[in-house]
Amino acid sequence: MKFQKLIEDRKRFFWILHFSGWFGFALVHYIGSFMNDMRDIYVFIIISNAWFGALLTIPLRYLYQRIWERSPWFLITVILSASYVVGLIWVVMQNFTYWEFYKFGYRPDAWYWYFRNSLGGFYIILCWSGLYFGIKYYQMLQKERQKALKASNMANEAQLKMLRYQLNPHFLFNTLNAISTLILCNENKIANGMVAKLSDFLRYSLHTDPIKKVQLKQEVKALTLYLEIEKIRFEESLVVTWSISESASNALVPSLLLQPLIENAIKYGIAAQSDGGTITIVAKTFGNDLLLEVSDDGPGLMASTSSTSKGEGVGIANIKDRLQTLYDDYSFSLSTNEPNGLKVNIRIPLEFESE
Repeated sequence: MKFQKLIEDRKRFFWILHFSGWFGFALVHYIGSFMNDMRDIYVFIIISNAWFGALLTIPLRYLYQRIWERSPWFLITVILSASYVVGLIWVVMQNFTYWEFYKFGYRPDAWYWYFRNSLGGFYIILCWSGLYFGIKYYQMLQKERQKALKASNMANEAQLKMLRYQLNPHFLFNTLNAISTLILCNENKIANGMVAKLSDFLRYSLHTDPIKKVQLKQEVKALTLYLEIEKIRFEESLVVTWSISESASNALVPSLLLQPLIENAIKYGIAAQSDGGTITIVAKTFGNDLLLEVSDDGPGLMASTSSTSKGEGVGIANIKDRLQTLYDDYSFSLSTNEPNGLKVNIRIPLEFESE
C-alpha cells in the first residue's frame, strides 16, 4: 500500500504507528539494558512494560476523539490530566512487575514507592498524546490540501473549457453566409463540399477534450479542414505554406491553439488585401521546447494592433490565457514579418504521449 493511501486509511495508520511506537520503546530499553548488565528476565520486564503502555494508551484515542472539537484550553486540560492518570497507572504496573519478577516478589516498605518515576511515565504518555494530535492534525491538513488542489484543478479545467469554446463566431457566420451565397448562385456542389468540411471541423472541435492535449499532426488535420473552408471563400487569393518538422509532428499541443492565429491572419492579413496573401505555419523542436510560428504578408503589426484596441483581439487574449493556465514556462510574442506582415511565435515545453 502506498504511503499516501496509508495516511488516508486513518484506522490502519493509527494501529501501525501505535504498535510500531511501543515496539521502538521496547527496543530502545532493550539496547540500554546491555549497559547495565541486566539478567535475561529483564527482557520480559521490558516487553510487559511496552505492552501495558500500548494497552493503556488505546482508551486515550477514543477520549481524544470525543473532545476533538472542544476549545483549546479544555483540550489542554484533558490531555494533561489524562496523560498524568494513565502515566501513573502505567508506572504502578511497571514497578509491580519489576519487583514481582525481577526482585523475586520484593515489596517496598511504603506504599508510595509504587509511584516511583511517575513523572517519567507522565512524560512518555504526554509524548504519545502529542504525537497523536500532531499526526491527526497532519492528516487533516493533507485532506484540506487535497480538497484545495481538487478545487483548483476543477477551476482550471472549467477555465480551459471556457477558453477553448470561446472561438470567434465570425468564422461560423462567414462560412454560413458563403454557403448561402453559393446556394443562391446554384453552386450546390461547392456548397455541399463546404458544409461537409464545416461539419468535420465542428465535430473535431466539439469531440476533442479541451483539457487534454493532442498530437500536432492531428491538429494539422483539423486546421487543414478549416483552411479548405476558407480557401473556398477566398479562392486563389489565399495561399498556405506548411513547414512541420518530423520531430514536431508527434509533439503534444493544446487543441485548436493555432486556429485563432490563422483566423486573425486571414481576417486582418489576407482579407485586408485585394490580391490576398500567404500564410506560413512552421513547427519545429529546439532542445526541450516546441516552437510554433504563424506568419502572414498582410498589412502588419500596426493594423493588427489597431484592431485589437477596438476589442477584436479575443483570439490572441484567449491563447495567452490558455498558455498561462497550462504551462509555467512558455513564451508568446508578436513581431513584424519582414518585409511586411505579422508573425506570431509560441514556445512551449516539448511533450510526447507516454507509451
